[in-house]
Amino acid sequence: MANPADSGDDLFESLRKQDPKAEEKAKLVAEREAAQNAKAQQRLMELIGSNSSLPVTVSSIRVIGVNHTRRAFLDRIFDPLLSANRDAPYTLGEALQEVGSAADKLRRFEIFHPSLHTFVDRPSPTDPSSTPTDIDIYLKAEERSRISLKTGTDLGNVEGSAYGNLTWRNIFGGAESLNLNASAGTRTRSAYQATFETPVLSDPEKRITVDALQSSTSKPWCSHDEALKGMGLKYSWATESGTRHQVGYTGVWRQVTGLAANASPTVRHDAGDSVKSSISHTWLSDQRNHPFLPNKGYLLKTVSEIAGWGPLQGDVAFWKSEFETSGAIAVPVPGIQGDSGVSLTGGFRTGMLYPLPVGFSSTSQPSRINDRFQLGGPTDVRGFKISGLGPRDGPDAVGGDIYAAGSANLLVPFPRVGKDSPLRMQFFANAGRLLALRDLGEQGSKSTQKSVYSTVAQLADGAPSLAAGVGVVYAHPVARFEMNFSLPLILRRGEEGRKGLQFGVGINFL
Repeated sequence: MANPADSGDDLFESLRKQDPKAEEKAKLVAEREAAQNAKAQQRLMELIGSNSSLPVTVSSIRVIGVNHTRRAFLDRIFDPLLSANRDAPYTLGEALQEVGSAADKLRRFEIFHPSLHTFVDRPSPTDPSSTPTDIDIYLKAEERSRISLKTGTDLGNVEGSAYGNLTWRNIFGGAESLNLNASAGTRTRSAYQATFETPVLSDPEKRITVDALQSSTSKPWCSHDEALKGMGLKYSWATESGTRHQVGYTGVWRQVTGLAANASPTVRHDAGDSVKSSISHTWLSDQRNHPFLPNKGYLLKTVSEIAGWGPLQGDVAFWKSEFETSGAIAVPVPGIQGDSGVSLTGGFRTGMLYPLPVGFSSTSQPSRINDRFQLGGPTDVRGFKISGLGPRDGPDAVGGDIYAAGSANLLVPFPRVGKDSPLRMQFFANAGRLLALRDLGEQGSKSTQKSVYSTVAQLADGAPSLAAGVGVVYAHPVARFEMNFSLPLILRRGEEGRKGLQFGVGINFL
């Protein structure tokens, strides 16, 4: 009598085995289908090419596979393409180019999967309203999942954190989105943010954003914790030249709390509550060919903020402005034709905080530690501890009102890895200075101007704090990772350098 277990084993063994002839046959079928699709695509391109100058009339555009998107939202995108709404006639090539541009605009809303397919057909000849030049255009789209949940961990800038993110897309059928984010880490102890975003008039380059946040962050370099609760309203847009703008209003209640036992008098003076009410503008022009490993192009960025002045109220008032620029060039290597993978990049940042009278008063107050600049760390001036540059009061880095920093980096591909790898060896030198305004007094705007002028002049008084080193750079698709060995060369009294290994991760390095 046969053993049932042996029979079962034989059955599973036979199922695991595959017929080599069947595998070969399936492979041939797949290759044949791929060849047929390639030929069909080639014939279609030849047909379009030979008829690209053919006059056509776009009578209708239909988007197939849309279940949650409003028709009025789609009409603003595609109605201008209909021949009935245009003064000039189309050729077939022009019509397909315009439809391609509209499809690309649809992709940028990120509510559809990227694979949008376009089909062209002629209306029925029995339709009395059609003409011989009429064509109908169909776009086949697949909507993305409306709700997505993501969790994970982050490690960077000497901080580890865990996060959860919930995204609700296309809420009202017009590419609106609601993003809820919660995170907890070693320094940012808790952070909660809700962001609602909607495009304006079906334009992916024009958006209105409303956000609310609550966070608690430990700042050991300044012996305190900071708690924030606030809301903001922003409007962003892009120009035809590719530059981006954003204007916004922010209202934030800040608390300087959890002071350490050895906190300095400066930190204790600024402890407690403060309210910042501000308007801001950001301008960005990024012409680099890669955000993390560029070898050509440049970046220009300005950020301006006015807080507490005139009708803005609040209990802090200032004008805060920052300017940033960076550039990259490819370095030719003798004996290597074309791109060698070696590049030289440079960056420069500067900023100023100018105290203003609160509301409609006439006397400016000194800035608070919440609003001052901090300088030093693995993502800006390498070779120094986080907030290691600038004014100090005892053990605390209390920040400054005016700063300047620059960096030069030589990036070289690793041997046997090649220039196409996102891995590079880095040789760098960077420097910076951070200064505080002094002797503001109680004399109003003239005293403030005099203090600002004298502090700006101090930037050029002597060599800046300087560090150099060598390291490894990895350009991940979402961030840049650096592991550097740094050596501080010039330090001022009280500043904290970091000799040895330093790890950094971020999207914006000096």
